[in-house]
Amino acid sequence: MESWNFLWAIVPVAPLPHRVLDFAPSEDTLATHMHEVRSEVRALLHAQGMRATAARIAVLVTLHEQAGPMSHEQVMEVLSEGHYDKASVWRILADLADCGVLSRMDLGDRIWRYELLDACRAITDDHPHFLCEGCGGVSCLPPLEVRARDGALPAALQGANFRVCVMGHCATCASA
Repeated sequence: MESWNFLWAIVPVAPLPHRVLDFAPSEDTLATHMHEVRSEVRALLHAQGMRATAARIAVLVTLHEQAGPMSHEQVMEVLSEGHYDKASVWRILADLADCGVLSRMDLGDRIWRYELLDACRAITDDHPHFLCEGCGGVSCLPPLEVRARDGALPAALQGANFRVCVMGHCATCASA
């Protein structure tokens, strides 16, 4: 079996332009923000030829506000209890992933996670993620460059389509 020794270089990028409110908003500011987000996700659904149902909008707003990958279970925890059943949310996530509104990924822990691909994200392609093996938290990473120590990319990876997932322990879990 061939063993590869990789160098990982983080390519600097600008922060993701995401409009999650990072201050304590007034009621009016929050209402305006949520109205804008709902309008954006309605337009996103209509652009895909999909109906803008209350359940689809709720799922997309949840993913928009998270600004990172979420599992079905995490989406269900955020949605109003009793308003949406698990099977419907599974179907919504699958349908939105199939039409390209969401990215669906398994980061090696056998849990499907979904991430919104919309105009608020600068990285719309398959970018790398960090998976904390302690708490299961997932963070988006900037683009990574993969190359062997000698500078050459192994033949098996040349022209290949592959995904990078960095696993370890987040700062909180590492200090616990």
